[in-house]
Amino acid sequence: MSFKSHMEEALAEARAAAARGEVPVGAVLVAPGGEVVARAGNRTRELNDPSAHAEMLVIRAACANAGSERLPGHVLYVTLEPCAMCAAVIAAARIARVVYGAADPKSGGVDHGARVFSHAQAHHAPEVLGGIAEEEAAALLKEFFAQRR
Repeated sequence: MSFKSHMEEALAEARAAAARGEVPVGAVLVAPGGEVVARAGNRTRELNDPSAHAEMLVIRAACANAGSERLPGHVLYVTLEPCAMCAAVIAAARIARVVYGAADPKSGGVDHGARVFSHAQAHHAPEVLGGIAEEEAAALLKEFFAQRR
């Protein structure tokens, strides 16, 4: 099986989030056959919901469409390393692989901080690939926050 990145689609969602005044994080969820089943950018401010991270939104949408709380074989592309909250939901949904762009040493929950998937309590540990389109993802975040300082 060859690897095809959907990170450009996730970056497009991040750009759209920034245009709405949201922190520019985008996510795309891909089914085992390669079909994009959900895409979203952060909407925490718009929805007044601290859990409305891009990852949570695509997982919610895909689970609703699948009629299941589990998404085995799915691949999540996200522009920023998932936080601990999102990582816990990724594990609960049994997502097969997480591909992320920029690392998040401050709030990450996968390769930094809580490292959710490495705990014995984690129900599932997906394959993780970090640093895909890292420069573009990091630049979006830096530009967004520079404009607000």
